[in-house]
Amino acid sequence: MILVGVDGSRAGLDAVGWAAREAGLRGVPLTVAHAMPRWAYETETGRLAEVAGWMREGGRTVLAAAEERARRERPDVDLKTAFLPDDPRTALIDAAADAELLVVGGHGVGGVRGMLVGSVAYGVAGHAPCDVVVVRRPPSPPSGEIVAGVDGSPASPRVLEFALAEARLRGARLHAVHASDRARPGGFDPEGSDGPRVLRERLAALRADHPDVPIVEEVVPGHPAELLRQAASGADLLVVGSHGYGTLAGMILGSISHELVHRAPGPLAVVRSPR
Repeated sequence: MILVGVDGSRAGLDAVGWAAREAGLRGVPLTVAHAMPRWAYETETGRLAEVAGWMREGGRTVLAAAEERARRERPDVDLKTAFLPDDPRTALIDAAADAELLVVGGHGVGGVRGMLVGSVAYGVAGHAPCDVVVVRRPPSPPSGEIVAGVDGSPASPRVLEFALAEARLRGARLHAVHASDRARPGGFDPEGSDGPRVLRERLAALRADHPDVPIVEEVVPGHPAELLRQAASGADLLVVGSHGYGTLAGMILGSISHELVHRAPGPLAVVRSPR
């Protein structure tokens, strides 16, 4: 099952469209969910009943628009809608317990019903029990390329597996990028870290097992987040791990993936790191 959170914003509807197409490609059901405060969901009487009723009606309008968008994109997908009575971050994380993918928009409408990218997308990307896709400006028409950021961390095999699966679903090519800002006195040394070696070994196995998917590898010096942004410009999807190497690797969400949640040029998949 794919779970997508909506908030009434255009970005939320773009997320629904992306999630519906993904559910169709994977052949899995889609759940479209809207979160609201629990008091608004449960209050039927008292001085706040009118406000709560207004919020529930607004939520039904949001879900109806999202359902219409999903059915327009993929009428064949098994679809259901749901209210989530809680803070959007907590509600989506809990609801994603049985999901294989959680999808959110890159921007929100703000306010009581909003799902701001700084709080919701970042929060779910760091804590969700499944992989997360943050949808921002999907390319139209599709470019036929999936970009994967590989850094030699324990998440790298999963990143490549996810990216390869997406490339196969779309008939696209896989562009695997190892970007490093590690340097030595004489300049950047791509042989000085395990990243390029790991990338070559993983890709050699992938090419042997999946000869039908074109795979391109690239090792480049520079700041990983900025180089991945450049590599993913116009791509159908950028795939990174939820943790990585670097000074902030101990954070719940790694520094590179954190920055890309906010600044990726298009749809971004944050793949959950192995425990």
